[in-house]
Amino acid sequence: MFYSLTEMRGAAMSLTAAASGLVVFLLSVSVVQGQDVWGVTYSSTEICAVKGSTVEINCSYTYPSTVRGGVNTVEKTFWFTKQKGGEPVDLRTDSEYAGRVETLCGNNTCTLRIRNLRERDSAQYRFRIKTNQDAYAGDPVTLSVPDPGIQVKVSKTSSCYGDCIQADLECVRGCLPTSRRSYIWYKDGQKIAKDAKSFNDYFYPKESYACAVKGYENVPSPSVCVNGGVCNTVTYSERSICAFKGSSVDISCTYSSYEDHVKSKFWFRPERSHQDLSEDSQYRERVQVLSPRRESTLRISDLRDSDSAQYLFTFKTASSEWGRDLPGTTLTVTALQVQVIRAKVYTYSTEAELKCHSSCSPAGSLYYVWFKNGETIMTTGISSYEGLFHPRDNISCALKGHEDFPSPAVYAPKLPSVSVSPSAEIEEGSSVTLTCSSDANPAANYTWYKKSPNAHFSHVNEGPILVLSSINSSDSVQHYCTAENKLGKTSRDISIDVKYAPKLPSVSVSPSAEIEEGSSVTLTCSSDANPAANYTWYKEDEDSPKASGQIFTITDFRAEHSGNYSCEAQNKLGRSNSTLYLTVGTASWKLPAVVTIPVVLLAVISLSVFLWIRRKSASRDSSEPAERADNREEPLPDQPEEQGDLQYATVHFSNSRAEPLYSNMRADQPLRHTEQQEVPEYAAVKFKSAAPRPRGQDSAEDPAALYSTVNKSH
Repeated sequence: MFYSLTEMRGAAMSLTAAASGLVVFLLSVSVVQGQDVWGVTYSSTEICAVKGSTVEINCSYTYPSTVRGGVNTVEKTFWFTKQKGGEPVDLRTDSEYAGRVETLCGNNTCTLRIRNLRERDSAQYRFRIKTNQDAYAGDPVTLSVPDPGIQVKVSKTSSCYGDCIQADLECVRGCLPTSRRSYIWYKDGQKIAKDAKSFNDYFYPKESYACAVKGYENVPSPSVCVNGGVCNTVTYSERSICAFKGSSVDISCTYSSYEDHVKSKFWFRPERSHQDLSEDSQYRERVQVLSPRRESTLRISDLRDSDSAQYLFTFKTASSEWGRDLPGTTLTVTALQVQVIRAKVYTYSTEAELKCHSSCSPAGSLYYVWFKNGETIMTTGISSYEGLFHPRDNISCALKGHEDFPSPAVYAPKLPSVSVSPSAEIEEGSSVTLTCSSDANPAANYTWYKKSPNAHFSHVNEGPILVLSSINSSDSVQHYCTAENKLGKTSRDISIDVKYAPKLPSVSVSPSAEIEEGSSVTLTCSSDANPAANYTWYKEDEDSPKASGQIFTITDFRAEHSGNYSCEAQNKLGRSNSTLYLTVGTASWKLPAVVTIPVVLLAVISLSVFLWIRRKSASRDSSEPAERADNREEPLPDQPEEQGDLQYATVHFSNSRAEPLYSNMRADQPLRHTEQQEVPEYAAVKFKSAAPRPRGQDSAEDPAALYSTVNKSH
């Protein structure tokens, strides 16, 4: 199979190894597979690890999205070394690995972790993918665990005075990397000033020596007696131990001494190297030391998180003492955790696969107990559990025999609480912080939404905190916080009440038509404000207010009422006002100058055009009747000789502040004739106006808006 350069670069997976500090030597690296085919990619195909250490083998995998036309979904992944009845055996169920193996899988990657490695762990390891349609296993990874992984090699050269010898000591590294490194040497458990791979010196029978590679101090070599006889040594049964919180653990070692009589011996922690744990106040009631001949076991009960530490043994004879530098046994106290492997959330329930997980795996066969809302629902030999859960369900697990120490429960987010800061009154322009919090495990992810005027919700922020740095009146709406994890989703809303000064008031007049003298006029003022505004009315050039409240009514409007009326809207945060001009015949609301000037100019231009058109029309209308009346001229008002034949009109103008808008033209009295006069043709012209009539004027009018008549009599 051929792979593109991009695929090869993008596929590399790292292999992590630590032996208590983990010691691993990688021998080769593989390349990535295609993305829509079956494939397993390892970061190394050959691994060498030190006995007693911990190793991690990483891989990534791919699988087709469809198989034979059906959707292909992963149901299970696991590691194996052997088969039974033609089927691979999950390493987690293999008794040889009980308590020592753990898998960490997710996002198409999977890590196999094996702790406290043994020689028999040397094998070929394979990763298997099982889907609802098919199954696939990757090529093997070879793990080698030589014994010993690191050791002291003694080359005897010559004897010296008494029982000493001169010899060469060499630190043989086994699986350790071949790059140049410094070394650490120990004499009777005490570090000495040597850092070379080998050295020559004089050695005495009671002395023992051990070595380690710098950077891998936690996996030193066994102590050796250079003379080949009995010497001072301490050998720990295990370099690392994992135990559950609340349980008990035994930490053991064997020791030997050049002298038969051992004056004292005890267990200690490195940070308190001279403190016997059996006399330590933190351990006194929980520690027991069992000491058969040349063996010692430290038993700690009711384990706590603080008990995670390194534990060492020392002894003293009449002439020597075992040192306190050579690493001992590292204890890790772990607590169970429920891990959500996958979940599908429905409207009222969630279907999920859960795993009872810990940071390390204790030795021995493990059986898991699952709880729902405190009640036992299942006991199983495997760490996973699948089921249907509801939003209020709490799921936890424990080890059989340790039911009193269950894991923390997992559950969907509870109804969030939302807080506002500052908690005092919120004023426009200030900074406001909204905080959302929900009790959930796994921890919830938070999203903020804002309700828009059309009742839709818009996304505004991710995370539990929403900061509105300069809040305004438009933020006086509902904000929603949603809390979501793999097991469910819930939300809560909060309404923000933003206080602000009154906006520019809107002023209206009723009736909206021209104002007739003696009529009733109502002015209404409205302003957007929070808290609600109080309203006061003023008249220009008058000191005292005319009225208070949104509505101001003048019941009998007279000419002396004309003028500018101002409405002021006020609350505790500020004030704003607008002015309206009232006069008999019209009313105007004063706009800002930037708006008023263009409006006035437009009105003047429009009026000028209108008057010019009217004048032209009137000129045509007056010339045509003169021609039809035998070219006789119509008498003008200033010609006395024609006074007897004159019709005249009274003109009334409405009380407009700017320019006359209406006029009435009508005959004041009947036209008089002499007996000798020929009855003239006459014309009566009337303009309908809504302006008030002068007092005493005839009331008979035709309802037509504009008309003219020509009557002839003989």
